Amino acid sequence: MTAESPELPLAAAFPDADRAQWQRLVEGVLRKSGVTEATGAAAEDALATDLQDGIRIRPLYTAEDGAAAPGLPGVAPFVRGGRPEGTAVAGWDVRQRHVQTDPRRANEAVLADLENGATSVWLTVGDGGVPVAGLEEALKGVYLDLAAVVLDAGADFTPAAEELLRLYTASGAPLREAAGCLGADPLGLLARTGDDSKLRVQLEAAARLAQRCTHEAPALRALAVDALPYHEAGGSAAEELGTALATGVAYLRQLTDAGLGVDEACRQLEFRLAATADQFLTIAKLRAARRLWARVAEVCGASPEASAQVQHAVTSTVMMTRRDPWVNMLRTTVAGLSAGVGGADAVTVLPFDAALGLSDAFARRIARNTQSVLLEESHLSKVIDPAGGSWYVEHLTDELARAAWEFFQEIEGAGGQAAALRSGMLGERLARTWQRRTEDLAHRREPITGVSEFPHLAEAPVRREPAPAPVGEGSPRAESAGGLPRVRRDDAYERLRSRSDAHLEATGDRPKAFLAALGPVAAHTARAAFAANLFQAGGIETVQETVDARSVAEAFARSGASIACLCSADAVYGEQAAAVAAALKAAGARRVHLAGKPGEHREEFVAAGVDGFVFAGCDAVEALSSALDVMEVA
Repeated sequence: MTAESPELPLAAAFPDADRAQWQRLVEGVLRKSGVTEATGAAAEDALATDLQDGIRIRPLYTAEDGAAAPGLPGVAPFVRGGRPEGTAVAGWDVRQRHVQTDPRRANEAVLADLENGATSVWLTVGDGGVPVAGLEEALKGVYLDLAAVVLDAGADFTPAAEELLRLYTASGAPLREAAGCLGADPLGLLARTGDDSKLRVQLEAAARLAQRCTHEAPALRALAVDALPYHEAGGSAAEELGTALATGVAYLRQLTDAGLGVDEACRQLEFRLAATADQFLTIAKLRAARRLWARVAEVCGASPEASAQVQHAVTSTVMMTRRDPWVNMLRTTVAGLSAGVGGADAVTVLPFDAALGLSDAFARRIARNTQSVLLEESHLSKVIDPAGGSWYVEHLTDELARAAWEFFQEIEGAGGQAAALRSGMLGERLARTWQRRTEDLAHRREPITGVSEFPHLAEAPVRREPAPAPVGEGSPRAESAGGLPRVRRDDAYERLRSRSDAHLEATGDRPKAFLAALGPVAAHTARAAFAANLFQAGGIETVQETVDARSVAEAFARSGASIACLCSADAVYGEQAAAVAAALKAAGARRVHLAGKPGEHREEFVAAGVDGFVFAGCDAVEALSSALDVMEVA
């Protein structure tokens, strides 16, 4: 640095590098690892990752990959945020969810949240929540002119909204300053329940609420465009956005038909989207959602000022696990960070134990403090659109927006959101998406830490008081009247672990697998660790011992196991696997696995008694389920 040139010459001492040079380096690495002999663009493509919705993530992005200009924060198409100042002034709204049915207990939790970092309340009312008549007690002591209230009342949204408006008036606070959302969402209710018998009446009631809010409480929104039912049914990011757009358009039609102007109708909608631990996809989803809605509003004739989408991001329930729930703290931290970086106006971080029942005070405190750390210690809100300018994020935003727009057009072509739900078209599409993801989960191409990877069988389960069943919960897809199911990533592994738990309760022991380690430590360590991790994901304890054909029978009997798995390197397998497998079968092993792909010795191994092969990428759920079957674990 010189007096004449105050800038730091960060790259001046290095020669320019181009993409072709980087590709040549990639070629060398791929050849050495034995992956491929591909060159140039093909070598780069070998490192790409395929996501849902036909999106392909490349390993390198440069200025050449830039998408369309995203504009400025607070200016259409609002990719960079709905407000010019973003969240830099006051941060985003820290919105905590409450699902208590007891008004007194709900009030205790609400006040604790508001006194310790939360800035608004999201309250379940009616079915699965506080009774409408108990809303006054649940909000006792809440300063309604300071804390926004968001209702989730299902079919009871009209009486719940009327009661909340009455409480605003009774509090003496000016109704025009009331903030929050009354939560009317007839199409979301249809998605949850499959019951459209009252849809027309509910849409008309929602429109009346919107008219009242427009004239009496303009800072209060009447309708929630809740995309969570589609995310929770297994939908992809683009499908979630497409359904949100279709729902929003349906509500715009209803509100304008009821006499509201387009701008007034737009201001009555609040969009609710899921935030996952896939941080970049979440960031891109929120940015794409604003861009897409701005386009819809523009086509409908809305002014630029009314076209900014109001977003409420909620950490995903699909990603939450019931086993090792402490890891959920990490997932929700990443998801909350992604929601903030993505520009959400309000963020709800669900407590880590939300999948287990009613969250306790500790879990709610951690959820609040997660956001407090992001806002107050990480200063995440002080930067406007921190992801802006990243070639990767901009490109991903563009690709996701295009995929979502295509799905939105598909729904509109089917007659709109209500028609797509009634016909089953939407449910079938989401089911296909979830089936593909289920296969990735079963093959552990999408790992679940603490469940499919690194499970901890000895950990005592976390117990919580059962939570009230939400609307539509537990309805099998084939037996429901069209209501969408709720899925979780850990569903298949949870069923396996439940079988293990039942066996433990009935016998005092978990089912066991014997790991027959062959050869020196260096030969068997990697595959023994792999096999232990795999079996434990199904609730099967492992007992490992280094053996050969002469000692394996005694070691197997000593282990108390009923199945076995050979673990070693391929070279050792060629020398010992057949003899050890035969000895295990003679010793009474009901099933013998081999850790690794069979290779050229497959027929020899099978003839000696090897029943199956487990390896990276195999169907772990099927292998574990069949193992439990063999062990007669009900």
